[in-house]
Amino acid sequence: MSSSVSGDLILADADGTHLAQFGHDVWWIMLIKVVVIFAFLMVFTLFTIIFERRAVSWMQQRVGPNRVGPQGSLQSLADGVKLMLKEDIVPKAADKAIFVIAPVISATGAFLAFAVIPIGPEVSIFGERTVLQVTDTPVAVLFILASSSAAIYGIVLAGWSSGSTYPLLGGLRSTAQMISYELAMSLSFVAVFLYAGSMSTSEIVAAQEDLWYGIALLPSFVVYLIAMVGETNRPPFDLPEAEGELVGGFHTEYSSIKFALFFLGEYIALITVSALAVTLFLGGWMAPWPLGGPIWPGANENWFPVLWFLGKLLTLVFVFIWLRGTLPRMRYDQFMALGWKILIPVSIGWILLVATIQALRNEGYEVRNIVLVAAGVLAALLLVTWVWEVVRAKPPEDEPVAEAVEFDPFAGGYPVPPMPGQVPVLVSTPVSTPVSFSTSGQHRVEMVERGDTDA
Repeated sequence: MSSSVSGDLILADADGTHLAQFGHDVWWIMLIKVVVIFAFLMVFTLFTIIFERRAVSWMQQRVGPNRVGPQGSLQSLADGVKLMLKEDIVPKAADKAIFVIAPVISATGAFLAFAVIPIGPEVSIFGERTVLQVTDTPVAVLFILASSSAAIYGIVLAGWSSGSTYPLLGGLRSTAQMISYELAMSLSFVAVFLYAGSMSTSEIVAAQEDLWYGIALLPSFVVYLIAMVGETNRPPFDLPEAEGELVGGFHTEYSSIKFALFFLGEYIALITVSALAVTLFLGGWMAPWPLGGPIWPGANENWFPVLWFLGKLLTLVFVFIWLRGTLPRMRYDQFMALGWKILIPVSIGWILLVATIQALRNEGYEVRNIVLVAAGVLAALLLVTWVWEVVRAKPPEDEPVAEAVEFDPFAGGYPVPPMPGQVPVLVSTPVSTPVSFSTSGQHRVEMVERGDTDA
């Protein structure tokens, strides 16, 4: 959404011209880029943690961290030092080698993905002209997906190698969740590739000079925003770490620096998916309209674009924090239904629509007519889908009501939850005696304390 782009980038299009700028930097420029990206991710992670804690405390009318450093600004650093100094415990039943390697895999994949994120245009560093991006490839977005997928291996290996039931269940949950939502996330990229004609991150940013894809491809942007929350296991999709069901999830048995690596990997993944959203849908480092055009023609030159990139990145990070402080955790079946029954079908339908529009545009048809027809078809499909869901959800009037079946939930020696239509009957205990259970599924229990005649 900018009309002025620095240097050669304004003349380049999606034919590989941008890729020619990479691979010519001297070794010390590349070293500076790598060190700066690593330091940026570490510092921004510390900032994000303290920012999240202060923002959520403000939403919940609490004080938040305010003891370590000015206004509590060094609390996350103190927590990191504390974790490093804590005792490192390895369970006896754990597979020690994999138990140690798993958190390293999880954190490393999150770092690698940021290598192809464009942070700014071509600038001068100590007299050397270079682009503010470590590197770029014709399939840079696929490289990001591959790097972020490595975190799945770290999580599932952590759950399996712990030698405990709850970490294993958490690892399996996380694997199913991340694969499901990574599929929806990948499908949301296809429309961007069709419009930009490239999978290079720098070329995708340049292709958004006139209009951000977050506006032109709004359904893809919405699908990505939902999928990136599920991909990073963040609330309200933090089901692999549901402490009420799985203690601590896949990292239950971890402590000290290994737990800190999982913590670090989660927040760096949050930053990476937010930076990818900025790159693919929000114009990357380009200034928002009209700041980059009629108001300030030089807004996209030199080092100023770094500010626009950081501003957009911080906005998306705040969205993560806002969701955590607002929404409760979803049930697992609802969460998986959202991914497989809504996000993936919507993404596939949207891809077909975008591909059709692009083909008709190439044949010379009027864009406005194409958009109107496509909007009408989409509205009709949504209406039919909504009516179908309403009709299907309505129970038949003549459906016979099944009789309740009594069963003993402790027959096997451990509690078993009742199936629909079953009424649990418990044996009285010395402490309390259950009087009745509701058959409505809410499992209301009235307990009569021994000797309490008023109960």
